[in-house]
Amino acid sequence: MVTVKLHGMPHTASTRRAWVIAKEIGLDVKIVPVNMSKGEHKDPAYIDNYHPFGITPVLEDEDGTKVYESRAIARYLVTKYAKGSTLLPDTSDPKAYGLFEQAASIEYSSFDPSASALSYERVFGPMKGPNADKELIKRCVETLDNAFSGYERILSKQKFLAGDNLTLADLFHLPYGKIIYDLEPQLYSKRPNLTRWWKEVATRQTWHDAQRLQL
Repeated sequence: MVTVKLHGMPHTASTRRAWVIAKEIGLDVKIVPVNMSKGEHKDPAYIDNYHPFGITPVLEDEDGTKVYESRAIARYLVTKYAKGSTLLPDTSDPKAYGLFEQAASIEYSSFDPSASALSYERVFGPMKGPNADKELIKRCVETLDNAFSGYERILSKQKFLAGDNLTLADLFHLPYGKIIYDLEPQLYSKRPNLTRWWKEVATRQTWHDAQRLQL
C-alpha cells in the first residue's frame, strides 16, 4: 500500500479535507505534526522546505514530491493514484470535467469564505468576550443562507453537486459543512435536498474516521 505523509494537525479543516481524500482512494496516511500553537509552521526551515506561506497541510509523496493547499493535494492524489475515478472526471470528458470544476468553484467561492469565517468566529469568538464580531456572524449566516438556496435548486435536479456521481467537490465541503450543520442547523433543515445531500456526504466512513484522528 502506498503511504503518503501529511504535514499538519489532524483537528484542522484543511488537513482533514486532504486526509479524507487520501483515504477515499485507499492510501495510507502518516500525519507529521506541525504544532501551529508553537509556531512551527512559521519556522524558516518549514517555510523553505514545505510551504512558502507558512501554513498547513503539505503532502509529501513517497517519491519526495511535495504539494500544498488541500484541494490541490486532493486533485494530485486522485490524478496519480485513482485515475479514472469519478471523484475527479478526466479532461477527456469535457462535460463531466466542466461540471466538476463548476461545482468545485461553487464550494471555493460561494461556500468556503463565509463558512470558514463563521466557523472561526462562532468557535473562537466566545473567547474574545464582548469583542466577538456579531455583525460578521450575521453577514456570514445571511450569505450562506442565500448560497444554500442555490444549492437546493441544484440538488433538486441531481444527486450531487456535479451530477449523479460523488466528486471531490462534494467532499471538499466536509470540514466546515459539519461545523455549520452543528452551529446553524436551520440552514440545512429547511432545505430537503440540501439535507439529503449533506447526510449522504457526511456519513461516509472516511469522514467518520477523520473526526477521530489523533496524533
